[in-house]
This record gives sequence, structure tokens and C-alpha cells, in this order.
Amino acid sequence: MADVMRSGSAEEPHEAEHHSGAPEDSGEGSSRRKPKNKKKGSFWRELPILIVTALVLTVLIQAFIARVYVIPSQSMEQTLHGCTGCNNDRVLVDKITYRFSDPEPGDVVVFRGPQPWVQNEFQAEEPTNPVAGFFQGVASLLGFGAPDEKDFVKRVIAVGGQTVECCDAQNRVLVDGKPLNEPYLYWEPGRGVGQDEFSSVTVPPGHLWVMGDNRNDSADSRVQGNGGVNGAVPVENVIGKAQFIVLPPTRWQGIDDPNPQADALGAPAWQTGVPVGFGVAAAFPTVWLGRRLIGVVSKRRASE
Repeated sequence: MADVMRSGSAEEPHEAEHHSGAPEDSGEGSSRRKPKNKKKGSFWRELPILIVTALVLTVLIQAFIARVYVIPSQSMEQTLHGCTGCNNDRVLVDKITYRFSDPEPGDVVVFRGPQPWVQNEFQAEEPTNPVAGFFQGVASLLGFGAPDEKDFVKRVIAVGGQTVECCDAQNRVLVDGKPLNEPYLYWEPGRGVGQDEFSSVTVPPGHLWVMGDNRNDSADSRVQGNGGVNGAVPVENVIGKAQFIVLPPTRWQGIDDPNPQADALGAPAWQTGVPVGFGVAAAFPTVWLGRRLIGVVSKRRASE
């Protein structure tokens, strides 16, 4: 009798465990499947939000931080490539730098053509179809379309208050009577190697004197607005500084901006040391932040 009781007591818990375990297993399986369906549904619901957010961020970044511009003109050869039938360079234009400083000699800048600059080296074709026009406008806003036909790219040669003229006996532009050192100049074959002379011009305050690197094939401050002070560009018209070539891939590189006045006018020693000073000053907090980040990640992994 005792054996029967033992047998019954052993089977009953097993049976109860079996019956009670089955619903629990099915419940767990169904509860596990539901979040997966919910996760898939939430992804598709969130996808439009993600797309809109990405587009808004793209527009904001291009409006306030940086934007890609196409170079369709040959005036900046060979620093920047732009010509009919070739792979025109796309450059990343930094809009932050000039919020804290003014353009300096040697900078390659993109700017809106002032009123006297009536002649443009590039005319964007406007589509007659309004739908095509809308999409072209959106593409331009996102940095993939044609540039505004009133935007230019040139190199800063002189700033407000400086006097610029051409040329000395060695065919060099003079600023405040001192010859410039311009290693970026390009002489297009068939156009000669002598610069067109122009009379002395004192750049008005708050303006820039800009010229193309392809010196004999550039409609710049020398000729725009019939030259003289009318060719100067207001600083407020500057959109930003061209920093990098981003397309085509074979041309990926930074854009050189040597100060052509450095040798002639003798920049102060403290200015020469500014980049090094910033590098040293930034090194310490960067290393400290890196160590802190590594420490946080290590602690989280250890706790997991």
C-alpha cells in the first residue's frame, strides 16, 4: 500500500508539472512572437519619420554648417577642375569658419555675385516643366543639383584697406607695393603666361579682391563691374570657405590655401604658431575624453 502511494505521489506531481508546463511554454512562445511582429510594425511606422528627420537635418546642415557646390568653370584650374565635358569637382564649403573670423588672403571662397558682377561664367539651365523645376530645386537644396547661377568661387588676394595692382617686372601681382608668392597659379596653354595689367585699386573696407587661379581665363575682380572698386566683393556676400574636394573620388583632397602675402608682407610669428598652439591645446582634452569613454565602455561590458 505504501508502494502504491509512493507511485501515485510520484506520478501526480509529474503529471501536474507536465500539464502546467505546456501552457506556460505556449504562453512564452506567443509572448516572444508578439514583440517581433510589434518590432517589425514599429520599424515601418518609424521609417517615414527617420526619412523626414534625415532630410530636415540635411537641409539644416547645408544651410548653417556646410554644403556641396559644383565647380562648372575653368577659372580655378588646376586647383579645382571645372570644364565642359569633364568631371566637374564638387567641393565641400564650410559655413562655420567665417562666423568667427573674416576671409584671409589665400582662402578659396564661394560667394554670391554682387550687383556689378553681371557677367557669369556659368548659366544654369532652368527647366520649363514646373514639376522638373520643383525636383531640381529640392536637389539643389540637398546639394545634388546645379548651383545657383549667381554663386562664384575664387581665391582671396587682398582684403579691405589693402592696395592691389599688376604687375612688377617679374609678372607678379602687388599688394601694398609688395609682390605676391602664388604657387597655385595655372597658365592655360594658348593664353600666354603674362597677366593682364590693371591700375592700382584700394579695396574698400569690408570687401575682398578675388582672382582665379587660372589667371588668364578668369572673369574676376579685375573685370567684373568694369574693374576697379566695382570688382571688389562684400564680405557679407561670402557663403563659406571651400575646404575639400569630395567628388569625383579620384580627386578627394583638401584645398590648399597658402597666404600669398606671407612672404611679401611678413606675417607675425605668433600667427604662424597659432595652428600648432591649437593642436597642442586640443590634444589634452581629446586624450582625456578618449580615456573617459573607454573607461565607461569597459565598465558597462564588465557589468553585463
